[in-house]
Amino acid sequence: MKILIVDDSRVMRQIVIRTLRQAGLGDHAVVEGGDGREGLGLVQAENPDIVLSDWNMPEMSGIDFLQAVRASGSTVPFGFVTSEGSPEMRSRAEAAGAQFLIAKPFTPEVFADAIGGALGALH
Repeated sequence: MKILIVDDSRVMRQIVIRTLRQAGLGDHAVVEGGDGREGLGLVQAENPDIVLSDWNMPEMSGIDFLQAVRASGSTVPFGFVTSEGSPEMRSRAEAAGAQFLIAKPFTPEVFADAIGGALGALH
């Protein structure tokens, strides 16, 4: 499985990778992008199995990134890992086609449940 992590903070990408390992998902290939525009190119080039994206990023926000991914015809499972988890953000994410939104602070168990649920829905 290939996991694409898109976040403008390199430190946050490392935290997400560490949390994936703690959730038992550390043996998968990980590709990293620094913003939504870069992430969009990586979705096309790398064909990931799942995308984990921040919401607030320069160049292209996470929600714009998700909308561009869906507009391109991709149905890759997509979830947000972000600092906010307001009901409005969750409904916007869901309406745009996200499978989940994980708000910080998060635990390995939350990651395992969200990613397992998103991937399980495909099978």
